[in-house]
Amino acid sequence: MSVVISVVNQKGGVGKTTSAVNLAAGLAEAGKFVLLVDLDPQGNATSGLGIKYRELASGLYNALMGQARVHDVIANTLHTGLRVVPATADLAGANVELVSVDGRERKLSDLLAEVRHAYDYVIIDCPPSLGILTLNGLVAADYILIPVQAEYYALEGLEQLLKTVDLVRENIKPELNVLGAILTMFDSRNKLSEEVMGELYKFFPNNIFRSVIPRTVRLAEAPSYGKSIFHYEPKGKGAKAYERLTREILDLFEK
Repeated sequence: MSVVISVVNQKGGVGKTTSAVNLAAGLAEAGKFVLLVDLDPQGNATSGLGIKYRELASGLYNALMGQARVHDVIANTLHTGLRVVPATADLAGANVELVSVDGRERKLSDLLAEVRHAYDYVIIDCPPSLGILTLNGLVAADYILIPVQAEYYALEGLEQLLKTVDLVRENIKPELNVLGAILTMFDSRNKLSEEVMGELYKFFPNNIFRSVIPRTVRLAEAPSYGKSIFHYEPKGKGAKAYERLTREILDLFEK
């Protein structure tokens, strides 16, 4: 059975989708079968792997609403072993339409139960909010990975996110675990980045990944070309950082 990891932070612009896409790609490059679920209506994880979501006839929304089987909306990528459940523009409507549905918080979990046996890892890119879609991402996950930007306001809202995780544990899924936090957009020349890392240890004293994702132009550029960093600049600092993160993840689960 696969390991399901949700990449979540309700703050936008923290490197969440970049981390979800490149962790999924890194695991695929390591020879694993990986499913990336784009739970964000913006569709950045979908387009970031070269899939033109505006041209898709169906996607995750249709599967959540019972209009299509999840098997039928899964798309291939340029990475061998990496597939995507794509987001389309319709997914934004799910925030409203799911509210009155019985078992609404388990819809994604139920969908993944149909396909997760075929993959080693399932990576879920959650929206930058704590709404019903993110709740689905939390309930569907075994573990949560939290990207935290090395900026002054990065830790704001982190306590709220962890409280939400605790509520999910208490009321819906007791076995949900926080895998840890990963520091993103790190600039070693910036003293503030070091200070944020120090503050982060107060929230996650034993759960901060050693891998630190640097702030690089290439990481920012790669999605506009529809490529992961492993295909866009495979020998650059960004690729090396996500390769280290991938190795840390594999070491946790495949000792």
